[in-house]
Amino acid sequence: MDVKKIAVIGAGAMGNGIAQVGLMAGFTVAMHDVEQRFVDRGVNTIKESLDKFVGKGKITEDQKKDMLARLLPTTDLKAAVADADLVIEAVFEDLGLKKKIFADLDAFAPERTILASNTSSMSITEIASATKRPGNVVGMHFFNPAVLMKLVEVIYAKHSADAAIQATFEVAKKMNKVPVIVKKDSPGFIYNRVNAPTALLLQLILESKSPTPAQFDAAFKTLMPMTPFELLDYVGLDIVEHTQKYYSETLSKDYTPRKALVDLVSSGNLGKKTGKGLYDWSAGRPAIDTSNPTTEYDFTHMVALQVNEATKLLEEGVVNDPRDIDLAMANGGGGIGPFTIAKSIGYDKLVARCTELADKFGIETFRPTRTMKEGKIQV
Repeated sequence: MDVKKIAVIGAGAMGNGIAQVGLMAGFTVAMHDVEQRFVDRGVNTIKESLDKFVGKGKITEDQKKDMLARLLPTTDLKAAVADADLVIEAVFEDLGLKKKIFADLDAFAPERTILASNTSSMSITEIASATKRPGNVVGMHFFNPAVLMKLVEVIYAKHSADAAIQATFEVAKKMNKVPVIVKKDSPGFIYNRVNAPTALLLQLILESKSPTPAQFDAAFKTLMPMTPFELLDYVGLDIVEHTQKYYSETLSKDYTPRKALVDLVSSGNLGKKTGKGLYDWSAGRPAIDTSNPTTEYDFTHMVALQVNEATKLLEEGVVNDPRDIDLAMANGGGGIGPFTIAKSIGYDKLVARCTELADKFGIETFRPTRTMKEGKIQV
């Protein structure tokens, strides 16, 4: 299928970012939102971003003008999708809202049109059930900021046609992204699923009150650009709570949000976006005191949980090739894939770490898998 026009539904941070990526790849892009002020804000964000690209010499002024000439902002959903080859829904994470939008898209878009959801964790199959074209419904999960982040997860719903997946994959490649195909619709797909148990560990540590977030992060400061608890604040503690709750309903009750996290969210201290969460962000990025790092946890605890969860994706058939998991993880957050790191640390040590954490917290989600114990994965 030759995709020429893309419609993006939602002009917020993800939507306008995806729209810009489409414009820069040469597509005509309709960008829709429910109110003109949201559309205008999205257009202005794209203009400002393209101006920065011009300023850095990455595109010319003429190229910017050409891109903006191919941007079709609108509040008319029917007009936005009327002749679209691919529609990418990028509204906030509300399953009921997404299903309503997909029912409308199904009514308004041509029969050939591929309908994609940018959901970060919700069931594509469930979203597709609102349409009469489940074969042409796929997941197309970009990462924030969409203009910069390379990974795009292209997800099979239960009834997705191979042709629809391949066409979406090719669009992502034209957008200069690194697409990875997710073979089975499963909560969190690849990147967010692999990181789910580490977020659970952090909320368990928060609940236990020892070590403190600063003590924990101090042990990681030299190893990563943004430390684990700092990253929770950056993402938003309400988002973390919402995601963990979703995993508690779809993966395991182990993910049920603990009181310490719930109380922070209830108090309105959500992290960077409110100026305070686990850290104080009022003066910019928090300075983490590295003078008193924890000796109770280290990098191998986090890696062990990631590798263990990654093996579950292989066992469940979500992904067939461990190299795809490493590719996704490396391009979704930078750094090195979990299986590549596991090879250098050794599976015996990682299995021991998982067992230690499972016993310490009484969390079966941390228990090492059969594949983990075998330690035979090649990448």
